[in-house]
Amino acid sequence: MSGVVQGSGIGPLMFLKYINELIIILEEYGIIVKAFADDVKLYLRIVNSVDFLKMQQAQDALQSWASTWQLTISVKKCCILNIGSRPTVHSPSLSLVNTVLPIKSSVLDLGININVNLSPSERVCCIVARAHKRALAIRRCFTSRDTRLLLRAYITYVMSDLTWSIIPLFGGLQPSMT
Repeated sequence: MSGVVQGSGIGPLMFLKYINELIIILEEYGIIVKAFADDVKLYLRIVNSVDFLKMQQAQDALQSWASTWQLTISVKKCCILNIGSRPTVHSPSLSLVNTVLPIKSSVLDLGININVNLSPSERVCCIVARAHKRALAIRRCFTSRDTRLLLRAYITYVMSDLTWSIIPLFGGLQPSMT
């Protein structure tokens, strides 16, 4: 119902101005806010029940802000991910727009699987599975069994994807094609 016109030259700047107010509001509750485009993530180290209350108040403030600006929150995309050890206090349910948020052990965020241990194993398994599917597709689609041709296809369609998929896991290493 409201927002910033997409595709305009000044649109990204207007959106930053628009969303910046939300970030300032949430930071007043001691929440760490990370935003990417229209995705907003709230982080808070929870060690006691007071911290749960802070998080719920921040979510209520988010809901109030969205209502004021006539924006809808896609609650079905929202969840709680406890990173590290489980909270020691009995955790009350956190809710957003009168919906209790589910607690998940793994989420897909911007195309990357993130789990409670921040382990890259799930991402590596997805990358390997995709590479395996591509290698099988090459074997199925190429009628020639010329080893040089198949190796070239493998390097082009499988290795290049593997190389660029693995780089973020190791902090920006430069790929080498030898």
